[in-house]
Amino acid sequence: MDSNEHEPAEGAAPPPPRAPGIAGLSTPYRVVTALALGAIAVAACAHLGFVFLHVAPSNTVSKRHAKTIDDWIYPEFEQNWKLFAPNPLQQNIAVEARAEVRTAGGELTTTDWRNLSAEDGEAIRHSLLPSHTEQNELRRAWDFFTGSHDEDNKPNGERGELSEEYLRRIAVDRLTPEHRGGHILRIQLRSATTAVPAPKWSTETTDTQTYYRELPWWTV
Repeated sequence: MDSNEHEPAEGAAPPPPRAPGIAGLSTPYRVVTALALGAIAVAACAHLGFVFLHVAPSNTVSKRHAKTIDDWIYPEFEQNWKLFAPNPLQQNIAVEARAEVRTAGGELTTTDWRNLSAEDGEAIRHSLLPSHTEQNELRRAWDFFTGSHDEDNKPNGERGELSEEYLRRIAVDRLTPEHRGGHILRIQLRSATTAVPAPKWSTETTDTQTYYRELPWWTV
């Protein structure tokens, strides 16, 4: 067979260049791409609408669809305005966890307390592009828990059980890689709260002792 059989004849115009982007795709691929982009746009607009209704002043729409909005927002997308509060937080709050583990040999052991907040801080320190999860997931989960429980760690509303489940899931996810050879039976969390000392030029006296809030053991 002649090797030049399929080559364009000498002097013939070259085929037109392929159009850039989506326009260069075949019709079926253009349809699939358009549908995918449309679905993403609808999901993004719906999410922004839910967040807007959540943070906006109470109105007819937010009251009528309050349960739907809360089911979407809590716990992962909860919003708050503490940055703009009259009295911003002046404490360092660290969340710590420990576990009761059944080892591969059948022994029952309790681990030492592990400072999860410090690990998150170390992961984002000096990072030009810190992870949003490492910055906010654990902190917001703890705020969610304390906001839905009283000082005796009893839920004060219908979101209490959801906040416990969310916090437990985060702790188990963090502790599991350390104990792959065993089985985590229970976990326990606590907060370590230390007030930020007053600046040297201030005459204010600050109690910088660390205070702990210890939660009960939760079965995994």
